[in-house]
Amino acid sequence: MSDFVKVDKLIQKLKLEVIVGETKALERKIMVSDISRPGLELTGYFNYYAPDHLQIFGRKEISFINHMTIDQKQKVLKEMFAKGLPAMIISRRLACPEEFVVAAKEAQIAVLRSPLATSRLVGVITNFLAERLAKRVSIHGVLMDIYGLGVLLQGDSGIGKSETALELIKNGHRLIADDRVDVYQKDELTLIGESPEILKHLLEIRGVGIINVMNLFGTSSVREMVQIQLVIYLEQWSKDKMYDRLGSDDVMISIADVNVLQIRVPVKTGRNLSTIIEVAAMNFRAHTMGFDAMEKFEQRLTQLIQENST
Repeated sequence: MSDFVKVDKLIQKLKLEVIVGETKALERKIMVSDISRPGLELTGYFNYYAPDHLQIFGRKEISFINHMTIDQKQKVLKEMFAKGLPAMIISRRLACPEEFVVAAKEAQIAVLRSPLATSRLVGVITNFLAERLAKRVSIHGVLMDIYGLGVLLQGDSGIGKSETALELIKNGHRLIADDRVDVYQKDELTLIGESPEILKHLLEIRGVGIINVMNLFGTSSVREMVQIQLVIYLEQWSKDKMYDRLGSDDVMISIADVNVLQIRVPVKTGRNLSTIIEVAAMNFRAHTMGFDAMEKFEQRLTQLIQENST
């Protein structure tokens, strides 16, 4: 989890033009993902001003500023910059008033500019900051992209998760993280998983050691992050345990306060786990598209019963 994003990282991500940006200004920390567009503040009302927010100036704000007297501009901008805001961004490549430059240099705060429309700029920045500032939780498992679905493989240590992931990679699927997965809640229904930086692209195979998947299989074999939509739990086969044979016992588990479907797959000699996992992913996708094999089976069973009873 990151508690802040530095202004220079925001500049790199959004390819922002730097109008004013001394070293200290670019090192300022953005602590919240909220964005503000100063309205009342331009009239001199600062009672509810949020100095920890990035301030976005669009066409309306710049137009308002341009109709103010020099004294009014200087007074408002001095008050605004004195609060120590992270940075100020101008949208639509609008011309930057000279008073901005003077006040920003004095307060050592960056003034940046983007070609994007104001609403689009606000959305892009908010999404970027929300992801970077989101609380992250580390969980054990292997995260794969299988047919475009984020599938988290979990199970007891030594059950064969990494070996199964290797087989899936050979089949053309992509690795996101092995052993440890960092997850965060993008919104109430969306869970995102990614690899810790130190483990990125690495896979541990017992007896072989650590391999770099991207080096061995190419860039198409890895992915930076993915939405976790399905959890497959690998467990040792037990002859004394009853297993779901019809796929009717849906189990939802909570990860970082987001509910995700979990399927438990027994591991037994002779079972092709990679193929089973591929089929489980395809079946999950078909189910989300409205094709329910269990429902179809029940319909056929009901029809058969009715035919035999007549």
